[in-house]
Amino acid sequence: MTEDTRTTRDERATSETPSRRRSVLLFLRDLLVIFVVAVLVSFLIKTFLIRSFFIPSQSMEQTLVQDDRIIVNQLVPELAAIERGDVVVFKDPGGWLPARVEEEQPPVVAAVDWFLAFVGLSAPDSNDHLVKRVIGLPGDTVVCCNALGQMTVNGVPLDEPYVALPPGETKVSRDDFEVVVPEDSLWVMGDNRYNSKDSRYNTETPLKGFVPTDNVVGRAVVVSWPISHWTFLDNYPEVFAGVDEGAE
Repeated sequence: MTEDTRTTRDERATSETPSRRRSVLLFLRDLLVIFVVAVLVSFLIKTFLIRSFFIPSQSMEQTLVQDDRIIVNQLVPELAAIERGDVVVFKDPGGWLPARVEEEQPPVVAAVDWFLAFVGLSAPDSNDHLVKRVIGLPGDTVVCCNALGQMTVNGVPLDEPYVALPPGETKVSRDDFEVVVPEDSLWVMGDNRYNSKDSRYNTETPLKGFVPTDNVVGRAVVVSWPISHWTFLDNYPEVFAGVDEGAE
């Protein structure tokens, strides 16, 4: 090999090294841009469109099982009206939940949890929210129970297939009640009727068990985890057929 050939090869290798380094840097830059854009999109989706929550209690069984994860449509009620039968997530109206002491976390765990919550993959505030089914809208008269053990809304008896009752029990509420839902409020109940601290059992709170519509975070639309529980959540419009006419 001549000296000129070696010189040419060395010059080519020298010129290729900065080019290779520049390609690697460009690749890393593109990865960083993609990551930042993905995080921002996830944040915007979580903030304005959908959000994940986990189920902290047994009050909605068998529709929702404790520790299920659900996807919540946050366009309800801002852009889409709440309907009877909707399963909604809402902030504590005051006095529904016991005071909770924040648990200390290692800094790394806290940072990871914060990031996952930021992009909507974690829901550390699930214990500060409740999940129930909407039974009464503003102006509705909700009464339980009639001679067949059914609940009525505006005088229309409800046949509720989603309700879980203890064996041998036919009455859909252990305790009788009659309420008229005030303006801008909801009457909500758990599907696990004998194990749900819902509107019936919060009448001593400042809002008398009613939930302001402004407290609603959104409507639960699907069980996302575990995969074996995956399903869309129905609001059973046939159950509430005729209720609006009964209000007239």
